[in-house]
Order: sequence, then C-alpha cells, then structure tokens
Amino acid sequence: MSQREDLIRGAQQCIAEKGYAKTTARDITAASGANLASIGYHFGSKDALLNTAVLESFDEWGEAVEETVHDLPDAPPVTRLERFLKNYAASLPARRTILAASVQAMAQAEHSEDIRRQIAASHDAGVRSLAALVLDVAPEDVGDEERAVGSFALSLLNGFALQWYISADAAPGAADLAATIRRLAGSDV
Repeated sequence: MSQREDLIRGAQQCIAEKGYAKTTARDITAASGANLASIGYHFGSKDALLNTAVLESFDEWGEAVEETVHDLPDAPPVTRLERFLKNYAASLPARRTILAASVQAMAQAEHSEDIRRQIAASHDAGVRSLAALVLDVAPEDVGDEERAVGSFALSLLNGFALQWYISADAAPGAADLAATIRRLAGSDV
C-alpha cells in the first residue's frame, strides 16, 4: 500500500477504536506507520483525512451490501430497495462507529468548504449508485429521473440509519419501509 492508503487504513482503525472526535493525528500516524507531516502532504488536515476514511468506509460498506441485491434481476424496484435495506440494517451493528463518525463528519462540513465538497461528491456518487441498484440499470444510464429515485433511496437510507443509531429497537424494519412505499404508491393522496 502507498503511504496515503496506509494513512486511510490507520484513520479507519482509529475511528473504530477511539471514535472520530477523539482520534488525534498522532494516533493515526502510530496506527499507520506514517510520519505526522504526511497527513498534511496527502490530505491537508487531519479532518480531511478522517473524512476520507469515513467516506471510503461507507463506499466499501455500500459495495458489500449492494452485492446482496445482484441476484434479483427483473425484481421490481421496491423489492430491490427492500433487500438492500434489509442487508444494510443487518450490517449496522458492526458499523456503528462508522455511522457515528459520518454524523460527526457531516457536522464538520459546516465549517469547512473542502469537507463539504468531499461529502457532496460522495453523496452524488451514492445517489447514482443507489439509483442504478434500485432500478437495475447501468450507472452511466442514470439520468435526472433515475437520480430522483437514487436521492429518495439515499434519504430513506440516511433517515433509517439515524433512527437505528438513536434507538435500534424503535427503528422500522426494511419490510415495514417497503410496505409503506407500496402503500403510498397505491394511494391517490
């Protein structure tokens, strides 16, 4: 691995062990074997490195969950979304620290345009990826209408994750969410 990748893996390890807010630059360099100056060289700041680590963790997590939907060719979009949500929900306990770190990263975006851009780019990729997954189309075929589906799915995913994080027992299940979508889709209101 390159020094940049070592720093990302070290940051991911520190986030898992100490949390986002308590991770220091020295913690990251100790975990990665890199020197302190390399954080500034590769990322500009510790916060930018932590955000990169969080976003890459989310990408890896999303890719792993997406794999569970590929065996549903020709399934209706809500069924594909339900499967994704079910497997996402099952993976949440093991990813609790990354979920918490993502909330903290989002709060940092209020004070840093670089972090806001970094999160916005990740959000855009997530919208496109979810649209392609739910609609069973190639990512390059995702246009404005498909993006709206991806945006809805990402909003649902983020809201569900926050509800689960606050109170896992009170959060709805994937089947409940899918049933609600089906109910609303059949409604005239």
